[in-house]
Order: sequence, then C-alpha cells, then structure tokens
Amino acid sequence: MTYDTIKAELHGNVGLITLNRPDSLNALSSKLISELAEELKLMDTNKEIGAMVLTGSDKAFAAGADIREMQDKMWPETFNEDFITDGWEQVADCRKPIIAAVAGFALGGGCEIAMMCDFILAAESAKFGQPEIKIGVWPGAGGSQRLTRLVGKSKSMEMCLTGRMMGAEEAERVGLVSRVVPDADLIEDAINTAKQIASMSRPATLMIKDIINRSYETTLSEGIRYERRMFQASFGTPDQREGMAAFVEKRKPEFS
Repeated sequence: MTYDTIKAELHGNVGLITLNRPDSLNALSSKLISELAEELKLMDTNKEIGAMVLTGSDKAFAAGADIREMQDKMWPETFNEDFITDGWEQVADCRKPIIAAVAGFALGGGCEIAMMCDFILAAESAKFGQPEIKIGVWPGAGGSQRLTRLVGKSKSMEMCLTGRMMGAEEAERVGLVSRVVPDADLIEDAINTAKQIASMSRPATLMIKDIINRSYETTLSEGIRYERRMFQASFGTPDQREGMAAFVEKRKPEFS
C-alpha cells in the first residue's frame, strides 16, 4: 500500500515501517498517525510477519507531535474528540514484537511512540526527551507514565520539568534503550534482531510480550502466577514439543 507520510517494506518475515515527513523532522500529524495505525494493523495480522521495526530518518525518529496542527485547538474540542488517542495506542496494542530503531531526535510524541514499542535500539546520535513544558503543556501520549516506569521517578521528573534531552549513552545506562549501535548499522541491526525474533516460535514470542507487559499491571505474586499458568499452557503447543525434542537431539528446531 502507498502512503503519504510513512513507508512500509517487507524484509522476509520482518515488517519495516519508516516515518516519512522529512521536512518537519517526522512531526506526528494526524494523517501520519492514521497511516501508521493502518499499516501496523495490516502487519500485525499478516501471518507471514513475525516482528516489526519502526524507524524514522537519520536526523529524527520523530521530533514530536505536529504543533502547527494542534495549536488552535480548544479544550472542549480535544476532550470531545479524545485527542491523541485514536491511532496513537495502536503501537502498544500490537500483539507482535515491535522494535523502535531510533536515530536523531525522539522528542515529545516521538519519545512516547518509541516507548510504546517493545524495546528501543538507539543510534549513537539518538536524543530522547519530553520537552512539552517548554510550550506550556505536558506529555499527553503516555510520556509521564511510561518514562517513569522505565527510568524511575527522579530522572523522569527532571526530564519532564526541565525539557532536558537525554543522549543515547545515558538512555542505555538508565534503561530507556536496550542497546546503542553506530548510526550506519542501526537499520541493519534492527532488521536482523527482528528476524531473529521472527524465527522463534510465534506463540512463544506473543506470550513473552504479553507476560512481560503484564508485569506493569499486576503485583509480583499475581504476575508470577500468570507467568506460571502461561508456561504450563506452553506444553499444549507443537512448538514446545519440537523445541525440546530438538534440544535433546542436538539439532536446530523447526517451529511451525
């Protein structure tokens, strides 16, 4: 499918989505969010795709929401249309794993979209931030909540109250990103990582994503109970039998 604000490609069993508004540093307009949500739904239901990568340009993953588009909105309008809801949460709602491959700026909504992905691979040039306070507002797409869960209260409070940007090295140190790679290697590394995930048992990858996300919503004891029940359920899948047989027989498993 052809889009105006994103690009979508297939790399074997991996879907690659590139935000594509270069003139505005990939500002997240309503059209971009709509097209992104549409393509994510298509990839999430495509049986050939096992994992996805979401990226931007060398200069910016996404420098934030489109301020020009929202500056004249009034409170009744934003409340009635539930502004920054429809389409935005599609990233977090996908069942298949999504890797954010971030180079350049990931600010405001851009940082929030990256955090909705399952993990972030950052180029050395990556810069993260929630600078909404500089324009008189505050995060609206989960920034204050997801950032706090990832990096803790102190770091999140500082970033949201000052608008300070965090570089890739600091972001890895505090747990916002999983790894930092050279800019030139970012997309190749992300696609190869996604291919590795996509080669695994599909039920296992979906369930791992589900049980890890559940850890943010439950107590430790309930989370462990859920994990254990799901682990027990894995013994009802063909992939469990194939994986364990392959291990015992010292061969590579062929997951179905």
